[in-house]
Amino acid sequence: MLDKKFSPEAQSAFAARYEAQKIAYAPVVFQAVRYAWKRGMLQALADAGASGVSLSALVASGRWSEYALKVALETSLAAGVVYLRDGSYVLDKTGYCILTDKMTQINFDFNHDVCYQGLFKLDASLDQQQPLGLPSLGDWDTLYQGLSELPEPAKSSWFAFDHFYSDSSFPEILPDVFATAPRKVMDIGANTGKFSCAALAYKPTVELHLVDLPQQLAVAAVTLQNAGVQQRAHLHARDLLDPAATLPAGMDVIWMSQFLSCFSEAAIASILQRAAAALAPRGQLLIMDTFWDRQQYDIAAYCLINTSPYFTAMASGNSKIYESSDYIRLAGLAGLQLVTVRDEIAYCHSLLRFAAIDGGDDV
Repeated sequence: MLDKKFSPEAQSAFAARYEAQKIAYAPVVFQAVRYAWKRGMLQALADAGASGVSLSALVASGRWSEYALKVALETSLAAGVVYLRDGSYVLDKTGYCILTDKMTQINFDFNHDVCYQGLFKLDASLDQQQPLGLPSLGDWDTLYQGLSELPEPAKSSWFAFDHFYSDSSFPEILPDVFATAPRKVMDIGANTGKFSCAALAYKPTVELHLVDLPQQLAVAAVTLQNAGVQQRAHLHARDLLDPAATLPAGMDVIWMSQFLSCFSEAAIASILQRAAAALAPRGQLLIMDTFWDRQQYDIAAYCLINTSPYFTAMASGNSKIYESSDYIRLAGLAGLQLVTVRDEIAYCHSLLRFAAIDGGDDV
């Protein structure tokens, strides 16, 4: 689906060198611009409007030192976040985006609070395929084992990031989930139980089976209890990295949302084989995920591709944001065939519907 380029075809050597310097200094720019945002400098410029604010006036406010203002605003100037007009700093469009765009703010917080320190270990993590940056947050084999115990602000930023990209899609895809009138639905990778609650509320007769690590199911149990839908929910604690961890059988629909990207291709193949074995006759597997190759806009593909290093250094060491063809290929090895594909769900999701080979109809 994505057939555009991230940079223009005709690029001069000088322009290419400038772009290379932007990459070389990207960590510096990130921290300085974030400082200008978090400390209120950008908001002060927004409040001043098109006339902007002089450096002396900003210093006179007493909120920042002249030194801090110069360092943060000059980097922001170089990054196109602010500009100078008649000696005054004025907020540019990129600066307004940082101040007002929720997705930008969530991405900033996620990369700073969850990823930044651990990404220093990216080279070793890639070489060894282990999340060697994870100790910056806690002592676990994978980040998923410690989600409920993450220190703040990493915990809040991680869940804000996860829920922003997943929750917005739930109302839109529930008709797809129930298109085949399933009675038993399994939510693999149930996380905090938000999808299961939405599904139980959408269809009062459905029975939900939640599969996740014990720590996550404990959180999901509270979510279900608070929503008053726990009577139709069944919790199955599983570590799906264990190939011997089987799944409850007889499911009409198995649902996975932003789940398989947490695993290596070998682990995905194993999970899909077990999921296929858990389907009832004519049952279907629905996978909703963020595939960088199925994005309408380069901005979405850019963000998704650059989330993969988080999976390497912080989450598992061997997972990533995949292309849709990877899932389709691995599902085929598990005896599943692609039935339909639906793109442009919420911000950047696609929904792949699979059925057992010669075992399902199009919907």
